[in-house]
Amino acid sequence: MVRVAEEWFAVCGGCEVSILDIGEPLLDLLPSLEFVHMPVLMDHKLFGQTGEKKHMEIPEADVGIVTGSIRNQENKELAEEMRRKCKIIISLGSCANFGGIPALGNMYNNAEIFDMAYRKTASTEAGDNPSQGLPALTDRVYSVNEVIKVDVSIPGCPPTPEWIAGALTSLLQGKSFSLPEKSVCDDCPTVREKKAKVAIRRPLQPAEFTPGRYDNMRCMNEQGILCLGPATRTGCGGSEKTPRCIKAYMPCRGCYGPIRAGANPMVDMMGALSSVGLDPKQIEDRMATFNRFIGAGRLRPMPAR
Repeated sequence: MVRVAEEWFAVCGGCEVSILDIGEPLLDLLPSLEFVHMPVLMDHKLFGQTGEKKHMEIPEADVGIVTGSIRNQENKELAEEMRRKCKIIISLGSCANFGGIPALGNMYNNAEIFDMAYRKTASTEAGDNPSQGLPALTDRVYSVNEVIKVDVSIPGCPPTPEWIAGALTSLLQGKSFSLPEKSVCDDCPTVREKKAKVAIRRPLQPAEFTPGRYDNMRCMNEQGILCLGPATRTGCGGSEKTPRCIKAYMPCRGCYGPIRAGANPMVDMMGALSSVGLDPKQIEDRMATFNRFIGAGRLRPMPAR
């Protein structure tokens, strides 16, 4: 029996939903798994069932699944506790692996964020920063692997249930697990003519497509609809291959992160757009757009002008 512990940090909960969305294959895995800690599914208190303990504790486990980015000191301490108690750590989802959407906040310092949230927002009555009973924010948003050692990484917002089941199955069988180092474009069925039809348009303008078909749809970028597929790791389509955003006739937003370690999606996208005759300067907020899900180690506050 493999003992599993799971914790979530700065996250929306979509990764946990993906675990449940494994569906019937999860039933095949459950007899071999014992969940000893998972806040979204079971009542296990971090400070003891009656709150009698002074420090957070996770039961010892063979596998620890971590979702969400590290945004405060409690997240950091809990991640370290997971690393101490779990033999294998799986970072699940874009937030855990790259900072995710919360890491867009790294473009501002904490003072600016508090000022905007509690004093400068039009719908907010100005007040002091909250402090009572709350953990202190870290200086920025961190991915889990910036704080502790991670053994298996499964990206996505949220990850594909098929990959989660594949990772757990591999671990149960004593095998290694990794995703292919290919781009979304490698699995995309759209037609590419390597020349844009129009300039970059607003992202929510509809693409030209035939309902129910993909093989006669022109590449999103060549339609002038910004797609981050050239710089994003494939895998979101699972065994069906076709990327899930493309299935919905929408452009890739980049949630599966860089194609490989060390890649620079911003540079890759600038090159990909230029190669079909598009001008990247038309994108007003290139830094945030190209790093939408991966800002943990990349985004920093912009110097004052």
